[in-house]
Amino acid sequence: MRHIISLLMENEAGALSRVAGLFSARGYNIESLTVAPTEDPTLSRMTIVTSGSDAVIDQINKQLNKLVDVVAVMDLSEGDHLERELMLVKVRALGEDREELKRMADIFRGRIIDVSTDTYTIELTGARAKLDNFLEAIGRELILETVRTGASGIGRGERILKL
Repeated sequence: MRHIISLLMENEAGALSRVAGLFSARGYNIESLTVAPTEDPTLSRMTIVTSGSDAVIDQINKQLNKLVDVVAVMDLSEGDHLERELMLVKVRALGEDREELKRMADIFRGRIIDVSTDTYTIELTGARAKLDNFLEAIGRELILETVRTGASGIGRGERILKL
């Protein structure tokens, strides 16, 4: 099962390496990883998307809590949460495809952020399924390049990851 683990960690050199090392040493896969400073400049928030049985995820959470740099861990998948991903996709935009690509970007609430004589670069934000559906809708043959951030997530309502 897919899980989104969010953690607060000290904003120090090597902290990311220790978390990634924990996963690789135990043979756990990281599907995506995002990290950035929080409103407190001494802390960073890391969002890890991984898969595994409940026992594996429980073990990952326990191991993360043992790391000195990690100050709080929350499995967002265990409750109500919001999840978004950013995607930039460069597509071949020639002739009649140009109008169709504009229409598809609008339908999926994307924005064309760069235009050349032969290409569009489109920015989309949303759930992973929405981004996947956009790629399928425009057709793989038009896609020149795709860049995705991986998931970022936050608990809904009063569900807060804080010290």
